[in-house]
Amino acid sequence: MKWAILLVVLVCIFSIFGTLMAAKKQEKNYGQSTARNVKNLSIIYIFLFIALILGVILYAVAIY
Repeated sequence: MKWAILLVVLVCIFSIFGTLMAAKKQEKNYGQSTARNVKNLSIIYIFLFIALILGVILYAVAIY
């Protein structure tokens, strides 16, 4: 069970890291929209992380 939680955390961390790395490569006209998109994606990642953790916890409780 610990490996499942660790896997969820690692996927979320790598996803956020990849998003931030892609956001660093800005062009002149895309600076403002990129910042907004990164903010939106970060919010999605936070909600997704919470939902995945809750899902793993509910699964663990259901098994035991």
